[in-house]
Amino acid sequence: MYPGMVLTEQWPDEAATIASAQRMAERLRGLPVAGDAIVHLHGDLGSGKTTWVRHLLMALGVLGRIKSPTYAVVEPHHAHLPTGELAIWHFDFYRFTDPEEWEDAGFRDVFAAPGLKLCEWPQNAGPALPAPDVVMQLQWTGDSSREVQWRAHSACGEALLA
Repeated sequence: MYPGMVLTEQWPDEAATIASAQRMAERLRGLPVAGDAIVHLHGDLGSGKTTWVRHLLMALGVLGRIKSPTYAVVEPHHAHLPTGELAIWHFDFYRFTDPEEWEDAGFRDVFAAPGLKLCEWPQNAGPALPAPDVVMQLQWTGDSSREVQWRAHSACGEALLA
């Protein structure tokens, strides 16, 4: 395992979730290599994965309705950054039950292309899913508060968390 950095955040409310997403958007804007990062998001149903992604996309300037990919599996987005256009792919593998679905859906090509990949429920995608640069783990700590642990798994991941 990559001996990368680990960061922990406390999100007592949605304002903290928004602030976290805005901080990550700022890092993405400043790091061209980060545009090709793969981020795995882990946490129970309703823990805030999709909410965090939605706020990240808004902070990156994605316009229009930002839908959850729960039923579509993937939603593509584009952001206009100072370094150029950033393709963003938001995946939700919650409903994946067979690793063969990966090949059937053509995701190998998506992951080979440039762009930020945000993957909810990555454990359901099977072994074909490329290794992450960053892993986010959300854990409930109260009625509405969560602890978030970020772990870098590559040099790109460390740059995103620095």
